[in-house]
Amino acid sequence: MGIALLAPLLLGLGLVLIVEGLVYALAPSLVEDMLAALRQMTLETRRLVGFAALCIGVALVWLAASLGVLS
Repeated sequence: MGIALLAPLLLGLGLVLIVEGLVYALAPSLVEDMLAALRQMTLETRRLVGFAALCIGVALVWLAASLGVLS
């Protein structure tokens, strides 16, 4: 039972690493541009962007779970 609960977590982590790896491998200058853009933002704006990303991620995981993708 514990392995079954771990599978969605490993899947999610693997997908994140694939996307991150693609960005670094295919467009490393884009990463530099994004870091420069982040430096221009205020701390509060960065928090809001992070919170928005968190909410979207939770909504996507909830949608996937409700569609039965995670079962």
